[in-house]
Order: sequence, then C-alpha cells, then structure tokens
Amino acid sequence: MSSLIAAELVAVVIGVEDGAPVVLGAAEADALPHGPLEPAHRSLQAGVRAWVAEHRAVELGYVEQLYTFADAGRLPDVTRPPEGSGSPEGADSSEGADSSEGAAPGRTVAISYLGLTRAASRAGWLDLYTLLPWEDRRAAGGEPDAGRRSLEDALRSWAGDDPDALARVAHTFGLDGQPWQADLVLQRYELLWEAGLVAEAGGGHPATGRPLVHDHRRILATGLARLRSTLQYRPIIFELLPDEFTLGHLQATVEALAGQEVHKPNFRRLVLQQAQLVEPTGRTSNDTGGRPAQLYRFRRAVHAERRHVGTKLPRPKVR
Repeated sequence: MSSLIAAELVAVVIGVEDGAPVVLGAAEADALPHGPLEPAHRSLQAGVRAWVAEHRAVELGYVEQLYTFADAGRLPDVTRPPEGSGSPEGADSSEGADSSEGAAPGRTVAISYLGLTRAASRAGWLDLYTLLPWEDRRAAGGEPDAGRRSLEDALRSWAGDDPDALARVAHTFGLDGQPWQADLVLQRYELLWEAGLVAEAGGGHPATGRPLVHDHRRILATGLARLRSTLQYRPIIFELLPDEFTLGHLQATVEALAGQEVHKPNFRRLVLQQAQLVEPTGRTSNDTGGRPAQLYRFRRAVHAERRHVGTKLPRPKVR
C-alpha cells in the first residue's frame, strides 16, 4: 500500500512598518503565504521569490531556507492543495492525488523560508506581535504586564511540582533570575503548545494571541528565531531599512525585531564602531519631531568584504 507525499512552500516574510514588525499573510485569513512546489521553479528559493511576487506582489530581498516540517497530520490530507490563494491560479484540484486504489493516508511536507522586504504596507500584513505577543518585551523595560504575568502563572501551574518542568519554564521564559534569551522563540512556542496554552493545541490562553492555521504559527516562531539569531552575526537589518536612515530609525528597527529595548548610547557607539558599517550622507532628516537628525547609509562594500559582521544587540536595559 503506497502513501501520499506532497510538498509545499511556506514563506515567513517579515518587514517593519512604523516601528512595528509585520509578517505577510496569505489571501485567506489566518495563514502564511503557502503553495505547492512547481516543476518550473529552478530552485526552492527561486520558487519562493516567484510565488510571493506573483501572488502577494512583494519583492523579497534577503531569503534563506528555514526548516522542513513533516509531522504526520500537520494538514488534514494531501489529496487536495491548500485552499484560497495558497494554490496557484488555474491549478488542478486533483493534482497530487494518487489514483491508485488502496493508497494509505499521506502527509504534506512544508519547506519553509524566511524572507525580508522593505515593501511592508498594512494591506495584507499582520502585526507579528499579535501572533506571538509574549515575544514583545519593549513596554515597561521588559517588566511583565498583567497578561504576561497570567501566562507565566499558567505555565507554573502546568509544571506543578516537577522540578525539571519548572526549570524548563524558568529557562525558556527568563523567570526566577534566568536571563531572557531573545532567540528562544521556537522553544517558547513549543512549550506553550505542550502546556495546552495556545489554540492550535486545542486549548488556549488570552495572552497567547491570534492563532494561525495548521502549524503556521510554529513556522513563524522558527522564522523569528532565525532572524533574531542572524542579527547577531550578519547585518541583515539593513534589508529592512530605506537607503538612508537615522540612527534612531536603525535602533527602533532593531528593537522591534528583538522585542526588547537597548541602551541608546551603547547601541550608537557599537554601530559606529563596527567596521564602519554605516557612513554619514551629509544630509539630515526633519522627521524626528525634534532637532534635525543625521542621515546615514549602509556601506555595502564593507558588507561584501566582511559578511559575518553583524549588528550585535546590546543587552536590554535593566530597571
């Protein structure tokens, strides 16, 4: 008895608009852009770029592959393609079906990609922190609000008297004196799923935000974790900025993606000392609401010479 295997591409496309990180949604509600891998695509990355450009009218800058998600049951079946705009126009609804009798139930393998773009407008985009609200610690200098305290209490209640579970909660969510580690996004989502505190796990908690279909929120968590990690050693932050920017704009963009505040003087000193990654343009901006601010640009020649130099995130302010 043969089983059915289908493959789809899922894109985590992130931008920053007005200091808020946003992620591109699919035309259907509560989903990331996704669709079947087409034979005409010369490569997976080319397929992602072409699919996002064709169906969502967004040109991607930086693109990298994340992970392949192949858990059994991640989609109801593989005999029909994703509904809505997830299927290319004109696609045959029977494509991918095994016509042989007695075929065993199969699975859909998702090959996920992270893409960055400057072209982020509110139409078709979702606020990233409405989907992963526990990841935004900028308010009150990282101090928990009522919703986050309630979520932390729910995690402790789930852990009960199990010392290993309590230690895992503390390590993952930065509790009991443990440091908050910004790149543990996927581990936090998976812990919330295991504890039954997200809707995708059949439960839910009001502080866990808006769900997405299937495992798309897990894929989003994977993408944000990769982005936060990559910011530490590659200057991909500039893929999200205009050609000219102020240091304040740069800092706000880094803070938006990291979900935490940084110390302003330390940040500026670090950026200006990092292998001359930025240089002044000689122009100023009056859009800051105060004194005119110096405009800078990214020195792409330095990027080509030193690909592994990044905008390392200073530690968040301690209050």
